[in-house]
Amino acid sequence: MSLMDDLRAEARAAPESGIIAIRKHGQNRSGLIPLWVGESDLPTPDFISRAAAQALLAGETFYTAQAGISELREALARYTERHFAQPSRPGEFVVTGSGMQAIQMAINAIAGAGDEVIYLAPSWPNIVAALGIAGIRPRGVDLTYSTGAWELDLDKLSSAITPSTRAMFLNSPSNPTGWAADAATLRSVLDLARRHGLWIIADEIYSLFYYAGKRAPSFMDIMDPEDRIIFVNTFSKNWAMTGWRIGWVRIHPDIAGVFENLVQYSTSGVAQFMQRGAVAALNEGDPFIAEQVDRCNSARDMFCARLMETGRVELAVPQGAFYLFFSIDGVDDSLKAACRIVDDTAVGLAPGMAFGSTFSSSFRVCFNRRRDHLETSATRLAEWIAAL
Repeated sequence: MSLMDDLRAEARAAPESGIIAIRKHGQNRSGLIPLWVGESDLPTPDFISRAAAQALLAGETFYTAQAGISELREALARYTERHFAQPSRPGEFVVTGSGMQAIQMAINAIAGAGDEVIYLAPSWPNIVAALGIAGIRPRGVDLTYSTGAWELDLDKLSSAITPSTRAMFLNSPSNPTGWAADAATLRSVLDLARRHGLWIIADEIYSLFYYAGKRAPSFMDIMDPEDRIIFVNTFSKNWAMTGWRIGWVRIHPDIAGVFENLVQYSTSGVAQFMQRGAVAALNEGDPFIAEQVDRCNSARDMFCARLMETGRVELAVPQGAFYLFFSIDGVDDSLKAACRIVDDTAVGLAPGMAFGSTFSSSFRVCFNRRRDHLETSATRLAEWIAAL
């Protein structure tokens, strides 16, 4: 038996992300403009980095509370009250080593081998892989695209529920489509979860990246305290902290001890000096978020208009997040096409196939980047499409 054969089948079956595949193809391309990864090109603001550096130099390098330092949990409660008008207590929050760990912890807390979790597609590939590695069966429900908009068919969602279903994972605003559920849709999803006794894993990471108001509708607007909802979040997007690997969950305080244990038996906590930076982000970072949203709003409009001028692109103008998900007429293998686009234009796009096998003609662009790079990319891409 080979070493590979002696690994768990679920681990062996974990696919390489299509985003990583195209990144490997283009990483050494001279002059490449990388729009394939979901992050801003802005470095972490100085006021955040300084707070972490000062704590590091002050010797805050020891083990800390598994749920997070009290100052950070208090700041999370204030942030939630400020942006979601929800009374919040520090005991509702557990700090995690990234948004991805928050998702893994939520999965591990409520589902296991043989269970099913429903998610909406196209979807960030990590959620599907995380479910599979845990031995859980992912059940995708495709969003419906028509007349320039993405919609959730609630009948399709209801039909996907089986006796093995334990939870629904809902990402709104969505990576990669930018779709944002309205309040009526969230209410219908919550009613469905209540009827079937299901958990909701609410990925509202992009709530403040919303272009029709101050923030996107949230389950926090409609839920009761006893509803089975786990909110997963990260510092990565709002405050340009992708490399820090720090996030959080918001949960009912009655189950916080379980999540503290899950932290203990995985990472054993987040470095205290990093948490000091996160406190600064929450307390001082609202203007930085607003600046990002403004630049993304303008960039979104420019990129959509430029691609639509080709007459060969279908897209829905994103309601939130900072991604454009679009299809090109005549493309049937987006990974191969993304490689060609890298080679021909020095623009890096994420292939739609990475977000679901049925999206083979689609691509994702991250438009949270400097304007001149985006304008150059849009022009090169439009010319490439016109030449097909």
